[in-house]
Amino acid sequence: MAANSVVSTDALLGLRQNLAQFMLLVAVNALVGGTLGQERTVLPLLASQTFNLDLYASALTYILAFGLSKAATNYFAGTLSDRYGRKPVLVAGWLVAIPVPLMLIFGPSWGWIVAANVFLGVSQGLTWSTAVIMKMDLTGPKQRGLAMGLNEAAGYLGVAVTALATGYIASAYGLRPGPFLLGAAYIALGLGLSVLNVRETHHHARTEASQHVSAHSSAHAGLTTGQVFTLTSFKDRSLSAASQAGLVNNLNDGLAWGLFPVLFVSSGLSLNQIGILAAVYPAVWGAGQLFTGAASDRWGRKWFIVAGMIVQAAGLALVAASRSFGPWLIASVLLGLGTAMVYPALLAAIGDVANPTWRARSVGIYRLWRDGGFAVGALLSGLLADLYGIPSAIATVAALTAASGLVVAVRMRRNDHIIGVGTGP
Repeated sequence: MAANSVVSTDALLGLRQNLAQFMLLVAVNALVGGTLGQERTVLPLLASQTFNLDLYASALTYILAFGLSKAATNYFAGTLSDRYGRKPVLVAGWLVAIPVPLMLIFGPSWGWIVAANVFLGVSQGLTWSTAVIMKMDLTGPKQRGLAMGLNEAAGYLGVAVTALATGYIASAYGLRPGPFLLGAAYIALGLGLSVLNVRETHHHARTEASQHVSAHSSAHAGLTTGQVFTLTSFKDRSLSAASQAGLVNNLNDGLAWGLFPVLFVSSGLSLNQIGILAAVYPAVWGAGQLFTGAASDRWGRKWFIVAGMIVQAAGLALVAASRSFGPWLIASVLLGLGTAMVYPALLAAIGDVANPTWRARSVGIYRLWRDGGFAVGALLSGLLADLYGIPSAIATVAALTAASGLVVAVRMRRNDHIIGVGTGP
């Protein structure tokens, strides 16, 4: 349905009322995550073993390219989905992904790998952002945390399973082309499902807008895109606290993506062990969100976010202090658990405050800041690792993560009245 269509009388809100379409979107987002997961284990090793990139900052250029392109695309994904509808943006994201596996397989220089990650970032910004927005549209406010937990669980379980699978494929058949053929299959399936089976959800958002009560006077329906950007980024206490926490969360994820495999290799771990560690973190992250998203519906968002940032910081500190597989496995579980507590609650907190008429734009702006953390993390951790070593870089990011949790504790409002906490079943 086009963005300017008349509101449908069939636009019923709720997970149960839209279960078939919701679960289809969960499956699509698992494929989106798998498309990202094809790189998690293999690309850091490709940088060092195939292209002989010794400086950490040079090896992390692909994460910088991915983070910048995804962050910028997140912003436009929300605006475009409001203007043209959700489904066209989702399909466009899959089309942009088509060259990525080919560039990763056949790229003769590191510049090709970096360029592939620009395409991947654009694709992820369009597909993942739209999947988030569509699930918010379908479920309404009461089950928003559950919806975000299921969405992010599917995506990051897709990352985890693919990271583990590509580690085994790489150990058996080499770094190229085997691992990236899996990504190509995900893209083909995701595009087919999105074109043939996914339905437009924009009319659900307009239905909710007619029933919405603004969180406060500044969050009313008639805001321009510039006003939404300012409110989400700086002015609104809850939206801006969520935006900075999202940035720091993905800053430490960018560090884990780029530097953890290099640290593990330098400590003598096997490729299979590295694949396990690369998979455990997003697996715990993904599976944990099946519970933490729904729990934030019941108990509120704020303290889930604060606690999650502290748990992440503890996991990072343990990675920095350790030198063997066992402690790193425990640290990966902690990092995944902390991220699971934070990720769906942050998205749901944005949805709690944002008016449905500009919620897609606010989600896009939040994800602009959040995924900008990949770029900041790549630059910061790469430079610190070059200057002081990987453990020092990780310890610094651990301290930043703990500080971000404290910012949320001080700045974010509790919006429990919006989601019905304390008001009965």
